Amino acid sequence: MNGNSMKRAGFAAGLAAGLMTLGNAAMAQDCTTKIGAVLPTSVDWGRPIAETAQYVVDQVNEVGGVAGCQIEMVLRDSQVDPKVGVDAAKALVDLDGVKVLLGAVSSGVSMPILTSVTVPAGVMQMSCCSSSSAFTTLSEEGKTDGLWFRTFATSGVQAATGAMVAKEQGITSIAIMYKNDDWGQDIGRIIAEDFAALGITVTGSVALNDGAPSYRAEVTEALRGQPEALYLALYPKEGIAAVREWISLGGTQKMIVANALKSDEFRDSVGLQFLGDTLGTDTASPRVASADAFVTQYTDRFGGAPNGPGLANSYDATMIALLAMEAAGADATGDEIAAAIPRVTDPNGTPITADGAGFAAAVDVLKAGGTVQYQGATGNVRFDANGDVSAPAVIWGFTEDGIEEKRYVSLEEVDAFIASMN
Repeated sequence: MNGNSMKRAGFAAGLAAGLMTLGNAAMAQDCTTKIGAVLPTSVDWGRPIAETAQYVVDQVNEVGGVAGCQIEMVLRDSQVDPKVGVDAAKALVDLDGVKVLLGAVSSGVSMPILTSVTVPAGVMQMSCCSSSSAFTTLSEEGKTDGLWFRTFATSGVQAATGAMVAKEQGITSIAIMYKNDDWGQDIGRIIAEDFAALGITVTGSVALNDGAPSYRAEVTEALRGQPEALYLALYPKEGIAAVREWISLGGTQKMIVANALKSDEFRDSVGLQFLGDTLGTDTASPRVASADAFVTQYTDRFGGAPNGPGLANSYDATMIALLAMEAAGADATGDEIAAAIPRVTDPNGTPITADGAGFAAAVDVLKAGGTVQYQGATGNVRFDANGDVSAPAVIWGFTEDGIEEKRYVSLEEVDAFIASMN
């Protein structure tokens, strides 16, 4: 059984156990509170993100739920499509009446949900994996109403790490191919500026539209400047098609990729033999005890270590959202839940662990009028005034078994490198 199969089997067994527990608890409780989730379950790297969120819900329900009620996570597939994501979010808000929405993953999906669904409806939105700096700008302009939070660092961290890789590899010229959406445009712009700051020539920056029958024209354009390397900010669907074209037309195998291509599907469809010189970037959990504890409990639950983008971030996004619901109390509105976030991420609060026992401990502290310091899978999460977090980074590569970490880049190193470019 391969790693992914083990995870699926582990999730199925865990979900069955969770549902049994939920059924038993339901006999003692006569209320259920729904939360919404719009996540890309139809893609291989999206399903584990959703499964991790459900795992948190199961843990919380096992210790009594939120504000005395069991939690039901109503999950809808975004298909990494803005229109599908917006329709899914509208259904969750209008039909299911959710006050908290988890999602989405792609910034290009999260943004229209935020502006056209959650903010108008006063629903708190917590994303595990959207990194566009456009959300920061929107918040600074006062257009998020304090309802937006994300446990994933902005595109600036990944862009800086990608530029760091290029510098360490001695690359002097590079082409960029990026997805033509909010996320791709954002990271494509930032990393082009970072490359320029390091004296690396960007020979071309080419946008790829979703669902095109072929990317030969775009790849040909990117090849025109004869770059030494290629930077990719794409999702697997476009990434597979574009890299196949790139390799077939004689493009270099020296590639740097963003975390969206941290995918078994991408590796297997392109072929590992063509990806030996590929290095990827991702934000990372700090090397602290709470992050290690998450890996242990995730492995126990799913039968394998977390291997894929956004899993620790999904865990923290879900747990923090449920803690805020507990802090806000029964029948709280979306803005009241959002306003309770500082009570559960207080650096001076009572430390709690990222598990069911930690949630139960938090309930007691919050009922007594105190605050808690959530120590999560990504460390001690701290949101700034715009709902943003900072994070360390990791450089990784593909192997036959999945992903291999090449180097951990501490938050201090990330900040120093960004400062050196500025």
